[in-house]
Amino acid sequence: MQAGQQFPSVRILPHIRRALDAGTPVVALESSVLAQGLPIPHNADAARRMIEAIESVAAVGAITAVACGTPTLGLEPKELERFLGRDNVRKVSARDLAAAMALRADGATTVAAALVIASRAGVRVFATGGIGGVHREMPGSSPATWVRDESADLNEMARTPMIVVCAGAKSILDLPATWERLDTLGIPVVGVGTDEFPGFYTSKTGIRLTTSVADAKAVAAIANAHFALGRGQSVLVVQPPPANVALESDLVERAVNTALERAGREHVRGGDVTPYLLSAVSSETGGRSLETNLALLESNARLAAEIAAAFI
Repeated sequence: MQAGQQFPSVRILPHIRRALDAGTPVVALESSVLAQGLPIPHNADAARRMIEAIESVAAVGAITAVACGTPTLGLEPKELERFLGRDNVRKVSARDLAAAMALRADGATTVAAALVIASRAGVRVFATGGIGGVHREMPGSSPATWVRDESADLNEMARTPMIVVCAGAKSILDLPATWERLDTLGIPVVGVGTDEFPGFYTSKTGIRLTTSVADAKAVAAIANAHFALGRGQSVLVVQPPPANVALESDLVERAVNTALERAGREHVRGGDVTPYLLSAVSSETGGRSLETNLALLESNARLAAEIAAAFI
């Protein structure tokens, strides 16, 4: 790249642009869950289920990514095939977007990066499985050298006015610490059909929410009031995983602790920790956590579409 060369703005696929122009509700999605988070072929199943869930509410789903250096809202079929096949696709957080653009790379967006692209494209509702947060201490870490990892998702939500729908924070995280950080950052958390902060795979964490509502219309009213005050933070909307696939909290805790011990022995660090732990938990639960993950992604996408329809 030559100095001063112009970079492209966010590319918006034509059908998504038409939806935005017509006032049709649009829900943004991340792509890292497809390119790094879920195994093949379950990642393709997840993409299909999320898009279909959004479309079932007469809304439009838009997968965010960096495609050959271009930030994009929506992927062409051949591009999606490339991302699902994990053909040299890097994991891209908010801080990595510029590098992926300059190097003309394929980048699968985390929550943080997806918020940047979606916000710039004018989308106000985003759905994911579970947000990142404050990580647990890795077994075997030395207090003198260990640094408490914290997901960029939190800081990006603290500065991006978006409605973020999820099943809480991932179970592999320190959930009480994550809850405290959300409070410190001024990110309002609204529960739908629950008065507890969900733990991704499980509905029970013991963390009580201060705001709980019954439906999407109530969420939209809260979000409208929040943004009318000029607040720059996202509104975090949480719902438990579907009851028929939710896992017991003690089972999840045992699986996470076992996975953490394995990660510590194998010196897994940085951005590799989350996908490693999710894969290890799936193994420890005999694949049940994978089923839960797919179901909650679909459920969250549908709720996000309902909120987007009520928010317009």
